[in-house]
Amino acid sequence: MTERTLRAEPRPETAGAPPPPHRLVLLIILTCQLMLILDATVMNVALPRIQSELGFTDTGLSWVMTAYSLVFGGLLLLGGRAGDLFGRRRTFVVGTAVFTAASLLGGLAGSAELLIAARVAQGVGAALAGPSTLALITSTFTEAKARVRALALFSAMSSSGFAIGLLLGGLLTEWISWRAALYINVPFGLAIVLLTSRYVADPPRRRARLDLPGAFTGTLGVGSLVFAFTHAASHGWGDTITLGSLAAGLALLAAFVTIETRVREPLIPLRLFAERDRAAAYVNFFLGPMAMMSMFFFLTQFLQDIAGFAALETGFAFLPMAVCMFLLSRLIPKLLPRFGPKPLALTGTALMTGGVVWLTTLTTDSGYFSHLLGPMLLMGVGAGLAFSPLSVIIMATVPTDDAGAAGGALQTLQQVGATLGLAILITVFGAATRTPSGSPAETTVAGMTAAFTAAAVVTAVSFLVALTFRRRPRA
Repeated sequence: MTERTLRAEPRPETAGAPPPPHRLVLLIILTCQLMLILDATVMNVALPRIQSELGFTDTGLSWVMTAYSLVFGGLLLLGGRAGDLFGRRRTFVVGTAVFTAASLLGGLAGSAELLIAARVAQGVGAALAGPSTLALITSTFTEAKARVRALALFSAMSSSGFAIGLLLGGLLTEWISWRAALYINVPFGLAIVLLTSRYVADPPRRRARLDLPGAFTGTLGVGSLVFAFTHAASHGWGDTITLGSLAAGLALLAAFVTIETRVREPLIPLRLFAERDRAAAYVNFFLGPMAMMSMFFFLTQFLQDIAGFAALETGFAFLPMAVCMFLLSRLIPKLLPRFGPKPLALTGTALMTGGVVWLTTLTTDSGYFSHLLGPMLLMGVGAGLAFSPLSVIIMATVPTDDAGAAGGALQTLQQVGATLGLAILITVFGAATRTPSGSPAETTVAGMTAAFTAAAVVTAVSFLVALTFRRRPRA
């Protein structure tokens, strides 16, 4: 197949139209990305009220969070390839529309089953829209400096969206209802759909095939692993279902890798990992969210169940960290050309490790200002330095034909890392709390510190990966 057959001619209305206002295009894309990311945590602080109103069991409640992240992460690769096949703008619009409609249905849900179904549908819409956000940035911002700035802002939205979701969820739950955390997506989603159709140019398409066997084995493989670790938290590793799910997950992922090496149009082209910095950036995009999600999940429980914070107070408790992430993103376009990715990534992962290690000292008497604010600030600054260069490293030099697949792989590793990492750390928490170590509150905190210890190991590995970056980025 020749290069000419891979590229389709631009449609006349796209080719002859004046260039769209780049700031508006970036605002549309960033708003969509923020909406998709914060929905992974916006329901977190509302879980007690959701459980009370819809009758969730203690075990089933976690699926309010996991159903969205698992489907989002599992189908992202397929969504990236769908953008290549059907057009990135069209896929972006369709995915946003599905996400918006599912948000409305979730807000109207009158049972636990309907809410979980709506969260699954949200994940499907997010998986369609997500990869096209990065592809549209790379096709819109062709000048190097503008592209670095846009990618840094995109990374900031991706990193700070988890914390912003907790803040927004606290505000809406306390002032209105947990349902408002879903309803708020509707006006923003409709605006994105309408504005995208009018102002966002559609990049040239390339011929591609949907790798359905790869999507099937990859999604089920990750899902089986997440289920195995979640099940092990309550039933142990000797349980037959736990071991069977673990074995099935590993076998499916092995089949996925085999398929990707043989299929003509793989969901993850292996050439994406041929460049050293890009491969290391992908690894760290998988490891970093593991530690971040553990902090969000366990500190939310600590603040509400141990420290007695209300939902609104819990949301505001994460505000300083979100501010740090956003402010760092504004500096990345200046810092990255001067220092290169390696010093920034090393500094960021070191700060994240320090923050998680600090959290291992928590006790039932720990206060917010004395024991929580410091680690949050370290994690915020560290994540801003560690994550923002990664999007630039991955997307700034990727070939245009691979932009959809590269964006899908990036966001897949981020979402799967967060989902699988949380399942693993919940397993560590469950193992540590099986043997009481004092009062129920003391046992719970002991489990949290064990999970933070495991998270510190993850960030330390991320630091070692950052050592492999080149000293200077390529032009």
